[in-house]
Amino acid sequence: MPKNIYLDGVTVLTHHFLCYLSSVPDDLTPEEQQELENIRRRKQELLEDIQRLKDEIAEVTSEIENLGSTEERKNMQRNKQVAMGRKKFNMDPKKGIQFMIENDLLKNTSSDIAQFLYKGEGLNKTAIGDYLGERDEFNIQFTDLNLVQALRQFLWSFRLPGEAQKIDRMMEAFAQRYCQCNSGVFQSTDTCYILSFAIIMLNTSLHNPNVKDKPTVERFISMNRGINDGGDLPEDLLRNLYESIKNEPFKIPEDDGNDLTHTFFNPDREGWLLKLGGRVKTWKRRWFILTDNCLYYFEYTTDKEPRGIIPLENLGIREVEDKKPNCFELYIPDNKDQVIKACKTEADGRVVEGNHTFYRISAPTAEEKDEWMNSIKAAISRDPFYEMLAARKKKVSSMKRH
Repeated sequence: MPKNIYLDGVTVLTHHFLCYLSSVPDDLTPEEQQELENIRRRKQELLEDIQRLKDEIAEVTSEIENLGSTEERKNMQRNKQVAMGRKKFNMDPKKGIQFMIENDLLKNTSSDIAQFLYKGEGLNKTAIGDYLGERDEFNIQFTDLNLVQALRQFLWSFRLPGEAQKIDRMMEAFAQRYCQCNSGVFQSTDTCYILSFAIIMLNTSLHNPNVKDKPTVERFISMNRGINDGGDLPEDLLRNLYESIKNEPFKIPEDDGNDLTHTFFNPDREGWLLKLGGRVKTWKRRWFILTDNCLYYFEYTTDKEPRGIIPLENLGIREVEDKKPNCFELYIPDNKDQVIKACKTEADGRVVEGNHTFYRISAPTAEEKDEWMNSIKAAISRDPFYEMLAARKKKVSSMKRH
């Protein structure tokens, strides 16, 4: 029974008893009258004590209710800030982490940030990959794992960013960490780095339906000759790695149900840009992905289908002046008024032919504009990642000669 109900009952009973006392006849002896007066006084004190107790209980109850509502408000506020921090992270990983730290939602330590990224609740795995591409340390344990097993564990945590420099930094850090955990397996981190890239490329070649010419194990062995500080890796090792990838492709992380992750794995570049409309000349913010000699753009990073696809074949790219800063455009050289062969998805879901004679795009900074232009130029003519791998192989070959 609640205390306040019990006390109310006592108060009523006491009141009735005092009423009874007041109706007692007056023909009492002086001693009886004195005793009756004492009883009345004690009962009055009891009523006052009961009232004080009721007031104290009411005050404590109020404090408890206020405390509960205050904690609830604090938790609601914290949850809102955490949700905002995740959104900021998905838009700009550095700003998202900074926001979380400034609002005491995250400690500014590698272990706390790593735990936040590992849990990944509500985080875009592209954004995680982009953030990790800016950092050099990896504390994942790869002890007693062969290289394919380690890569499976490593690549499932995030999506590799599209920029060559970031992938180079991440794969360098991976190779160093793997060699630390498994000393003596490779002659150098360069060997681990080159072989890791070869495995990733093998995975794409074997399991991408667009690749018709599937590499054989002999070709895989041949392409990795001389990478172990000028020497060859054991053939059995390379055969085992090949069979592991052939039998089980890498599980590529999906971004919040985005099944295009498989299509856009390892893109040349991706990020937010502003695009000028075709018929209606308004600027709209779109998420661009550059891969397979095409430029795709989405309304949101979690969209399952692109809003538009721009094949880069036979297109040119140039820097242009506009009211918007950091602009460049895609165009058809020597054909000013010809519509570029592209397609887009209308609001009702219909896929229609594009109507752009040029695509004008604005980057957030001058540096990003230059990077996008260089990436698009490279995508039109060649694959920058093969060039990056070739440069590392050249370095190993050079070290052997010296």
